[in-house]
Amino acid sequence: MTIAYACTIAGSAARGGAGIQADLKTFQELGVFGTTAITAFVANHPEIKQGIFTQSMDVIEAQLHTIFDQFHLDSVKTGMLFTREIIEFVASWLEEHPLKNIVVDPVMFGKIGSALLKPDAMDSLKTKLIPQATIITPNMPEASFLLGERKIETVSDLQDAARDLLELGSKKVLVKGGRLGGPAVDVLYDGVKMIHLEAPRIETIHTNGAGCSYSAAITAGLAKGMSTTEAVVLAKNFVTAGIRRHIPFEGVAGAIDHRAYKEVGENGVIVNEI
Repeated sequence: MTIAYACTIAGSAARGGAGIQADLKTFQELGVFGTTAITAFVANHPEIKQGIFTQSMDVIEAQLHTIFDQFHLDSVKTGMLFTREIIEFVASWLEEHPLKNIVVDPVMFGKIGSALLKPDAMDSLKTKLIPQATIITPNMPEASFLLGERKIETVSDLQDAARDLLELGSKKVLVKGGRLGGPAVDVLYDGVKMIHLEAPRIETIHTNGAGCSYSAAITAGLAKGMSTTEAVVLAKNFVTAGIRRHIPFEGVAGAIDHRAYKEVGENGVIVNEI
């Protein structure tokens, strides 16, 4: 049996709904063997009130060395990298160890708006990491910040953002429009084709890990040999199923259910080229 291998370079989320934990659950559900390089731990300390604990370059390098030395990876994704130093180290590593499929999820904000990218790291993200990407997957706030805090309020704005973001150097751009009203519309652009992906809107606050899982599902699809468009459609269906059958948490927004797609299948995603 041929096994596809993927790696996620991202933060660990103690609650288990997002980050490395969400990525591994997504890989597993989609039949891909997942490996991990943890850049930081995200958890709230009760006394010092610190919420993000970054790892040293030595720790990150040791993880990447172990993974790249022992596995022939089919794809890799980056999630929360947080600091300029980590972004530049990961970007340099990927330049020296080129892969066919690199998914960059430009994580900047947590579900409640907490900062997951230091302000001085933005330039390194834009100039050193994004140009290596097969696809980048910003949501609306992330797309806005990458474009100098541009307002994004309509589907037409999503299209314009995708066109301009492609100029940063990735092969394709997926701008996720989950914060718009109406159906949940995302746009995928490769410089020639603009594709709309539309799913029914599910009214819930329990979407923790949706963005991480979306990019992880794309990574899994690419690892299994899908085209980028096929992988994005798979991912949209996967995340829609997970949101539809979410898992509530006590006191905070709950997570998507990563088991849902395998159990309930497609979720009415409509794909149109415009």
